[in-house]
Amino acid sequence: MPKPGELTFVAPRGAKPPRHLADLSPAERKEAVAELGEQPFRAKQLSNHYFGRMSNDPASWTDIPAASREKLTESLLPELMSVVRHVSCDDDTTRKTLWKLFDGTLVESVLMRYPDRVTMCISSQAGCGMNCPFCATGQAGLTRNLSTGEIVEQIAAGMRALKAGEIPGGEARLSNVVFMGMGEPLANYNRVLAAIRRLTDPAPDGFGLSQRGITVSTVGLVPAMNRLADEGLSCRLALSLHAPDDELRDELVPVNTRWKVAEVLDAAWNYAEKSGRRISIEYALIKDINDQAWRADLLGRLIKNHRVHVNLIPLNPTPGSKWTASRPEDEREFVRRLQSHGVPTTVRDTRGQEIDGACGQLAAAG
Repeated sequence: MPKPGELTFVAPRGAKPPRHLADLSPAERKEAVAELGEQPFRAKQLSNHYFGRMSNDPASWTDIPAASREKLTESLLPELMSVVRHVSCDDDTTRKTLWKLFDGTLVESVLMRYPDRVTMCISSQAGCGMNCPFCATGQAGLTRNLSTGEIVEQIAAGMRALKAGEIPGGEARLSNVVFMGMGEPLANYNRVLAAIRRLTDPAPDGFGLSQRGITVSTVGLVPAMNRLADEGLSCRLALSLHAPDDELRDELVPVNTRWKVAEVLDAAWNYAEKSGRRISIEYALIKDINDQAWRADLLGRLIKNHRVHVNLIPLNPTPGSKWTASRPEDEREFVRRLQSHGVPTTVRDTRGQEIDGACGQLAAAG
């Protein structure tokens, strides 16, 4: 990481991120290593250090000759991102990181340690093009898609921090990954799918995480949802619904003007049927906007008797925004109405509010 005041090279806008090991399938890694004049088996050794041992220190790769290490690192393990700053809360068990990418773009990830699990929330795009008015990332607009390597490196950095004991509680393993940071994951479909493969392929091809521990969020890109249903994955799909009626959802989630609530829910049920996983309905409760009891009843009627769970999110207001969290009594009534329809409902843990926990807030602050 550069020292304060130190000049760093920033690539011009529009330049592609450098090729990284995580961008490549196991077969492509062998080809890349061979192109460098190295024996193809070096690809597996390199993968074992990165994915298996979670080591990014070439000096520790004693099974690879020093000259080869330098060549392989330069070509296949370039530095994709550097830490701008970490911000922590919850006795340092929640850590949000602001990253600067090779071209100066800023993105965020959050590492959250609980007594029974460790979850990372990662970004798939720099900014977001979905333009949801209550979302800090949506207000910033879309800068660009992240590469597969840039997505995976957020996870790799978090896993190295856990292994090194940087998060209180001793050494730990990552158990859950949620694609709920900056961006619409299904708008960067191919790279997100490749990242899921890297996260879940057994070591040394990938990190060996369980697909059941991966959650992919979407605002409802119906063709991509149906495509994902055919991938044979057992990841969870989280649908950011935020309103059960088209009139309000057109305003809160502008993509609803293209795919209406009924069509989005049909795609969600298709994914649930093919994956065997229940759908998580994400619903940000916004004071006097979407938190009326009648909307809870409408939502309950739409989704009852399906494989579904509702995750209500007290809105984390962004500076200067007219949107704010619902009153506690309205939140409680919303929960009660949904549960009266037999819909499993929880209210999300509001970790991170004191560290600008809503996606995009840290990047917006710079």
